[in-house]
Amino acid sequence: MTVIGIDREPVELYKILKFEGLVASGGEAKLAISSGFVAVNGEIETRKRRKIVDGDTIAFSDTIFQIRLACGRSESIE
Repeated sequence: MTVIGIDREPVELYKILKFEGLVASGGEAKLAISSGFVAVNGEIETRKRRKIVDGDTIAFSDTIFQIRLACGRSESIE
């Protein structure tokens, strides 16, 4: 599982995909979400502007990301 640190909450779902480099652009993030390729807390999410907060999990591209309220970039945990 990879931890994504956010410095404020809430953060819109598509922005997390974009800023973490999981997609090439905001448009690509929105398309991936609306197409049903992203799950939040275990359920498919199609709302591009879904508010993500500390403790949420995002599943995308065979990886699960844990959202933590903190400063900094992604890190891997085991």
